[in-house]
Amino acid sequence: MHDVIIIGSGPAGLTAAVYTSRALLKTLVIAGSFWGGQLMLTMEVENFPGFEKGILGPELMMNMRKQAERFGAEFIFSNASAVVFSSKPFRVSVSDETYEGRSVIIATGASNKWLGLESEYRLIGRGVSSCAVCDAAFYVGKRAVIVGGGDTAIDEAMVLSKFVKEVKIVHRRDKLRASKILQEKAF
Repeated sequence: MHDVIIIGSGPAGLTAAVYTSRALLKTLVIAGSFWGGQLMLTMEVENFPGFEKGILGPELMMNMRKQAERFGAEFIFSNASAVVFSSKPFRVSVSDETYEGRSVIIATGASNKWLGLESEYRLIGRGVSSCAVCDAAFYVGKRAVIVGGGDTAIDEAMVLSKFVKEVKIVHRRDKLRASKILQEKAF
């Protein structure tokens, strides 16, 4: 029996794990097979408090995980497959195991947005990517197109701009939705 089961291991899930385990609550983090969330794919994080010069996303997430572990949080690096919230204790299944908890925090975060084109899925890894940090080296000296006008798209464009000859941003509004500071950097 756990006091708290946290589903998700991005910044919100790991912050919750730090707080609950530090409060001496028996904490289980179902981190998922891709633990750490999207920050594991983020080169430089400049908007997290306490890091004047920024920090690499994976480094930040590892620091948060180690902090939660230091206070006793347990981690499972598989995906939750089922939940039962209709009776207490709550139950969360991971593969063939079921874990019980007095409370459950769902912090599953976000995932990449795809356009939904058949050709897009067929071309993943063959010119189509969702991670500039991961794949920028494959595009050295080429032209690239980023679809989207939010923070993530602009971040990706700025990463790619260090590797490619030209980056074009395609978006559907009359102005970008990205934060002003990112827009200024990009322009």
